[in-house]
Amino acid sequence: MQCIAFDSHKHYTWALVQDETGKVLREQRVNHTRGGLRDFLEECEPGSPVAVETIGNWYWITDEIEQAGMVPQLVNARRAKLMNGSLNKTDKLDARGLNRLQQAGTLPTVWIPPRELRDARELPRTRMVLVRQRTKLKNRIHANLAKYGLRTDGVTDLFGVRGRRILSQCLEELPVQTRYATQALLDELDHLQVKIGQLEERMAELFSGLKSLNDIKTLPGVGFILGVVILTEVGDVARFPSASHLASYSGMTPRVHASGGHVRYGRTRPDVNHYLKWAYAEAANVAMMHRRRHPQRHVSRLYERVKSRRGHPKAIGAVGRHLAEATYWMLTNCEPYRDPAAQQTEESKREA
Repeated sequence: MQCIAFDSHKHYTWALVQDETGKVLREQRVNHTRGGLRDFLEECEPGSPVAVETIGNWYWITDEIEQAGMVPQLVNARRAKLMNGSLNKTDKLDARGLNRLQQAGTLPTVWIPPRELRDARELPRTRMVLVRQRTKLKNRIHANLAKYGLRTDGVTDLFGVRGRRILSQCLEELPVQTRYATQALLDELDHLQVKIGQLEERMAELFSGLKSLNDIKTLPGVGFILGVVILTEVGDVARFPSASHLASYSGMTPRVHASGGHVRYGRTRPDVNHYLKWAYAEAANVAMMHRRRHPQRHVSRLYERVKSRRGHPKAIGAVGRHLAEATYWMLTNCEPYRDPAAQQTEESKREA
């Protein structure tokens, strides 16, 4: 069987084909025209593995690999670079480095989400982009008012019904050009809000009623939006060997530096799923906002215990890790969240 490696870029791919002995059979540049990669692969041995790094446009490249009857291997680019250890970088060297890892059986591959899941992910991901833009617009409007000492005390939401009335009064007190610019920001904000609402309606049509989503929503701090993000970003939970692997993939576990009997915890790795990291941190913050209503919950006790020793950020991280690990077991066993504290109480009652 042949080993094929793609060093892909925005407009072209450097393709390398080797046989089982490592002999180079073909090596050439393939321009990114529709069907170009598929045409190249049709001249290769069917069923051969094709390694391609996780670059920005890998979606359509893996699709063409599959359409050509080959087996795509999506490669963790950062790990592959470390394993190759090459000081120089060219398209040819990168492709040959992937081929070496293929031949040795050490290619650091990652899971390829199904095409339908990749498509569905774009709804919550795009919503996150628009929400960030909305936040920036709101901050800019607040800044324009602050420049001229216009205060909005007593209003929790300046962009709600009551807040808009006060905001209209503030606009009248702004200089002419600043007023015009601020109104333009408000118009853009309203347009964004409509688009966000449309995305949420689309998400509701696609995901509402799924048992897996209803189970995820039983996690503390998780509602519909966060549930969709978690469900689509985790995908097939069977790809994770354990709950701790899912927590690590989600950016909820710190790096560990142990040497000479000393253990130090650092920041999380950069190559984590940042959508999941945001979702679990957001869920942890929401759950802790209401912890006084549920002081007996496991997450409330965990937060208070870690916060007393290491502060709020570390405590939120600990709660986020618990939520990530709980997600693994919930999706594996197809069941809702079971609070460990409640389970311990029930066991104590049975023993008594």
